[in-house]
Amino acid sequence: MSWNLSVWEIIDGSSRLGTPSGGHRLQCFTLSQSRMSLFMRDSYSRMLAVLFSLVMAVVFAVCGLVHRAHAQELQAKAPPTVVFMTDFGVVDDSVALCKGVMYSIAPELRIVDLTHQVTPFSILDGARFLDGATPYFPAGTVFVVVIDPGVGSTRRAVVVKSKRGQYFVLPDNGLMTLVQDRDGIDAAREITNREWMIGAALSSTFHGRDIFSPVGAHLAHGEDWTRVGPELAANQLIRLNLVPSRLDERGLSGEAIATDGPFGNLVTNINGEDFLKLDYGRGQNVHITIGKTEMNIPFVRTFSDVPLKKPLLYIDSRGHVGLAVNQGSFEATYAIKLPVPIFISRRAK
Repeated sequence: MSWNLSVWEIIDGSSRLGTPSGGHRLQCFTLSQSRMSLFMRDSYSRMLAVLFSLVMAVVFAVCGLVHRAHAQELQAKAPPTVVFMTDFGVVDDSVALCKGVMYSIAPELRIVDLTHQVTPFSILDGARFLDGATPYFPAGTVFVVVIDPGVGSTRRAVVVKSKRGQYFVLPDNGLMTLVQDRDGIDAAREITNREWMIGAALSSTFHGRDIFSPVGAHLAHGEDWTRVGPELAANQLIRLNLVPSRLDERGLSGEAIATDGPFGNLVTNINGEDFLKLDYGRGQNVHITIGKTEMNIPFVRTFSDVPLKKPLLYIDSRGHVGLAVNQGSFEATYAIKLPVPIFISRRAK
């Protein structure tokens, strides 16, 4: 006899044909057991997937904690850093003497030479280099800066702490202007503690050796910086009288303030973001007036985007408008005498 029955009819015995035989009951049981087995395997797989996800989350969390702890351990073991900048040059022993003073106080120091080729007496160049370098050093770094045309005069020697947690040991002559504008000042103190200076009689012409270097070493060594001398209000610090760039309906006014190392590229105080508001696209000629000379210069990404010995306008690595000649000197080619005013016209519609 052949029955055409569903599985569920067999299970509940509701078939009008009567109760299925033992063979049909066995078949039904086998089918149910198979479905249950599939269900159990599927549930087991889902459970394993959840457990695996939880385990991996724990592993990643532990790895993150270990990595952070290792980084903190390395930072704790890293030698304290002094970044040293002067206009001394390197033809005599001045820089070495200052380093010797610092190592004598704190032999564990790591001294990074920012540059000792600052244009002699150029406080603006010193301020500009500080502004460019400080974002790349961590909190706690001590900057010792000696561009000091007023050495031996009534100008103050100070320690300044920025809101980024960096320390600056330098003459109070405007060197902090650009860093102050960007990072802010947390506190400042005048250097008066003779115990942190060297020499029974301080030189009137070499405060880099006798005042700034030893104070920088004491700070980097971890000594309490409030011992250096009395507190100064941030608004008491000397500032450079800088004219900021200005954007209006006609265009963008600014100034070329320096050259970029030995290459003769002009460094300006014009922010690249402000320049982009003039609606120039790359490859387009920019109408620019440098001093009394009007020029049309292409705005490009990099030097090789124009032929050799041709001028270009670009946004430099510090985010400011720069003027260059491809494999040449813009300063020499166009007989630029710095500082010089610059005006960039808005792009014609």
